Amino acid sequence: MARKFFGTDGIRGRTNEGVMTAATAMRVGQAAGTHFLRGGHRHRVVIGKDTRLSGYMMESALVAGFTSVGMDVVMTGPLPTPAIALLTREMRADLGVMISASHNPYEDNGIKLFGPDGFKLSDEAEAAIEILLEQEPLLVQADSIGRARRIDDAQGRYIHAIKQSVASDIRFDGLKVVVDCANGAAYQVAPSAIWELGADVIAMGVEPNGTNINKDVGSTSLDAIKARVVEEGADIGIALDGDADRLIVIDEKGQAVDGDQIMALIATRLQARGDLKGGGVVATVMSNLGLERYLETQGLTLERAKVGDRYVLEKMKAGGFNVGGEQSGHMILLDHGTTGDGTVAALRVLASLVRSGKPASELLHVFDPVPQLLKNVRYSGGKPLEADSVKQVIADAERELEGTGRLVIRPSGTEPVIRVMAEGDHAAQVERIVDRICDAVREAV
Repeated sequence: MARKFFGTDGIRGRTNEGVMTAATAMRVGQAAGTHFLRGGHRHRVVIGKDTRLSGYMMESALVAGFTSVGMDVVMTGPLPTPAIALLTREMRADLGVMISASHNPYEDNGIKLFGPDGFKLSDEAEAAIEILLEQEPLLVQADSIGRARRIDDAQGRYIHAIKQSVASDIRFDGLKVVVDCANGAAYQVAPSAIWELGADVIAMGVEPNGTNINKDVGSTSLDAIKARVVEEGADIGIALDGDADRLIVIDEKGQAVDGDQIMALIATRLQARGDLKGGGVVATVMSNLGLERYLETQGLTLERAKVGDRYVLEKMKAGGFNVGGEQSGHMILLDHGTTGDGTVAALRVLASLVRSGKPASELLHVFDPVPQLLKNVRYSGGKPLEADSVKQVIADAERELEGTGRLVIRPSGTEPVIRVMAEGDHAAQVERIVDRICDAVREAV
């Protein structure tokens, strides 16, 4: 069945348009609440959000939906996505909800759902909720309507939990760290956690006003933090996105370090201690071929999943892996959480920096990436990848790269674009192939 509401990462769209309206949010609350009503106990849902202006509207609508079907609601206010996953388990809730469109601009918003185990919902659970969204809600009697309350200690609970991911003998004293929170959900907790472990923290992107989330700051807009790291003479920069489930690192020279290098560092450090599980790392089809080649030299494997941290997580759970993620910065460390957590990954990187005594530029250059190029082609309708002309160009490119590179072409799960990625040993060849495919897609639109 084609999905009407759920995409790669929950429900997402432009606020007050399409599926991202208050009316839809209320229906999501009713449908998801109904799906997770089981047993005779008082049912509970934890709702968090990032700092978007529309978060208030969506939160109120979700509260109305959940309480109308008999669920009690606990609201945390702005907190990272992984914090909501953690609190859902800790509070023995039946369901967790994060209101966020991650790295998208403030005009967008989204709804991410977590089960009682703190993991994102399966395709089957989302399909069942989709069916309920098309039906009349099962409203409870007046005496069974749920109650809603805010909790004040959610930030402290999360900070305490993530600090446990760092060994007790590790302190960050002497490290100067620039922390960019993208004016998003981690604007209070991430700088606080790193400061509490001893670092000299220079915080930026910590003045949210409802409309500046991800605007010229954060993991998808790195110019500001690159300049700040160099200007301050900092040892390292930590760039999070709007809901703080992804991390990009900036070394002391102002150079960006992506998720592939971070995964390689964390995995090999764990392997040296005998703590790496699964015999390797789970990444996506977008991760660089250089990562795969490097892991092979260490006797480790790279398992590739579809794009989307939920698919990485599914493969990690199935294969018993404890390290996975995406090149874009989603880092999933299952020993410390149930979903991507940029702050936890940052703490692991900072701990490695302390133990190694090396500069970030050396520590985080774990392997040499092969030339890789990704371009997006926006389209307004139709199925351009099904055009014969596009199929032919793609087939020609695959033959040309056979044995020396890779080609990944896919529609985005969050916006109307076709993503065209190629990598290989020769940069000029990669660029020529990507441009040729992009041109073919544009002509077919």
